[in-house]
Amino acid sequence: MFTGIVESTGKVVNIEREGSNINISIQTPITKELKIDQSMSHDGVCLTVVKIDYEKETYVVTAIQETLDKTNLGNWQLGYEVNLERSMHMDGRFDGHIVQGHVDQTAECYKVEEFDGSWKFWFKYDVSRANITVEKGSISVNGVSLTVVDSGEGFFSVAIIPYTYEHTNFHNFKSGSVINIEFDIFGKYVARLLKLYMEQSK
Repeated sequence: MFTGIVESTGKVVNIEREGSNINISIQTPITKELKIDQSMSHDGVCLTVVKIDYEKETYVVTAIQETLDKTNLGNWQLGYEVNLERSMHMDGRFDGHIVQGHVDQTAECYKVEEFDGSWKFWFKYDVSRANITVEKGSISVNGVSLTVVDSGEGFFSVAIIPYTYEHTNFHNFKSGSVINIEFDIFGKYVARLLKLYMEQSK
């Protein structure tokens, strides 16, 4: 489980295909604090560390085809900047919101607005999967815990302060960028229960 508070970013330095899977090598200063079999959030996707090179500050994770189909990992290229977060400590402060590392779907950035030191990002997504957002609700965008500003059918916006802009890969977003979304777990339960209630009431 994660909180959506990005610890560091990493750089993709190697991509190798192995059957239908891909092995991704990432370089980051926090490599020295990692261990084999550790779960980490990569742009909001929970992946397991399978190999570490402490000297080169690199580690390897493996993404299976299902992950590639549901996330933006299949679009990653050498040099891509990744948001990273290690799993939360149960005795630590909960600064974000509950993020499972299970991406629901991707979305596309279609507008970026700058407001004298802050930014507003607009995203659109496929509504056929029955996911929803609500104003002032929580959303995870590329693993970053954020509050929804505007919400409508198939779109939402978030506001970004300078610190988040500088310390995550938000500064790379532009119109057409594909990102990972994990919708609020409580909202998903409510939507599921409401759907079941409506089906049983027919």
